[in-house]
Amino acid sequence: MHPQRPNSHRLRHGRSSDPGRGYLVTTVVHRRAPLFNDLQLGRLLVAEMRLAHEQCQVNSLAWVVMPDHLHWLVQLEQARLSEVMQGVKSRSTLAINRATGRKGAFWQNGFHDKAIRDNQDLRPCARYIIANPLRAGLVTRVGDYPLWDAIWL
Repeated sequence: MHPQRPNSHRLRHGRSSDPGRGYLVTTVVHRRAPLFNDLQLGRLLVAEMRLAHEQCQVNSLAWVVMPDHLHWLVQLEQARLSEVMQGVKSRSTLAINRATGRKGAFWQNGFHDKAIRDNQDLRPCARYIIANPLRAGLVTRVGDYPLWDAIWL
């Protein structure tokens, strides 16, 4: 166990990567810094998520980039969930650090995932994800928030 990450071992306990299964993934910016208030930085992250989709690693169903974290609903295709997240986090860190002149960690270690048991639960999960800016009081209408998407539109 790592003292700086006392609960990181829980993130991996029982994790599976089943092709075709839906997963709700959440990952957080280092120290919860609200760096995605900068729309351009959020777009750099979105570009890396799209790359994972275009490379058939995942089928990206819905996502929202909040100021200090990401919620992403995916169905796994040709990759393990940990590989997808490692790639997206690594590439987005490089792109964002290059764009801002930052160095060092961008994301907190690990990520949280929840397997969606029944594919009929995907739409309610997507609605929950894209309503995050409303619940956080960032906007009064979902359409006013710039960093989200869902395939059911």
